[in-house]
Amino acid sequence: MTDQVRDALANATDAFGYFPYVERLSGLEHLRLHASDNREELERARAALDCASEGRQVLMLSSGDPGVFAMASAVFEVLDLASAEERERWAGVDVQVLPGITAMLAAAARLGAPLGHDFCAINLSDNLKPAAVIERRVRLAVQADFAMAFYNPSSASRPEGFARVLRVLKEECEPGRLICFARNVSRADERLQVHALEAVDASMADMRTLVIVGSSTTRRVGRHVYTPRSYGMQTRG
Repeated sequence: MTDQVRDALANATDAFGYFPYVERLSGLEHLRLHASDNREELERARAALDCASEGRQVLMLSSGDPGVFAMASAVFEVLDLASAEERERWAGVDVQVLPGITAMLAAAARLGAPLGHDFCAINLSDNLKPAAVIERRVRLAVQADFAMAFYNPSSASRPEGFARVLRVLKEECEPGRLICFARNVSRADERLQVHALEAVDASMADMRTLVIVGSSTTRRVGRHVYTPRSYGMQTRG
């Protein structure tokens, strides 16, 4: 967490968020906690805006950075689509987005520098966009030779998501392409793994795993993985 977020936690009266995120604040007695399911984002945003309109200092919790596949977009979407009555009710609410450290940057720092050259981030969840769109974006990103960070690769309700993307990778990439798996980064049970694409199977990633796919130039040096800043750097013989 950044210092801005720590200050906000100390001064807030209410916190809204997905159950596991809210539970991490259960020891802060000055906060009134409002937990909800992860598929109730727009409803959560409306409730938080209503609470703030009553003069309370409200936190909208996200993991990592709130602007990366997280709740900042949901809050602005609700404001954008608000009814005339809601716009009037929320007119005095000041929304501030406080920066965090997103999972791909935390994972990359643990691994070395796999995002050292051009890269992109793709959310593999098909809850809010079609699976065909995900597959097309992955295929085009590989063809453009980006390193890629995959969020939400697989879950109990959609176990096929990462398997579909893995098929695309094996069609488009060489067998030795480096694939990094970072699970529960910064927690006590953190686990990092690096494999060649040919050795990867879909069971290696779940919802707590951030997957980084190297570009064609991504390499290993000792225990670290990095992508050279000079494109096309050749591996020494």
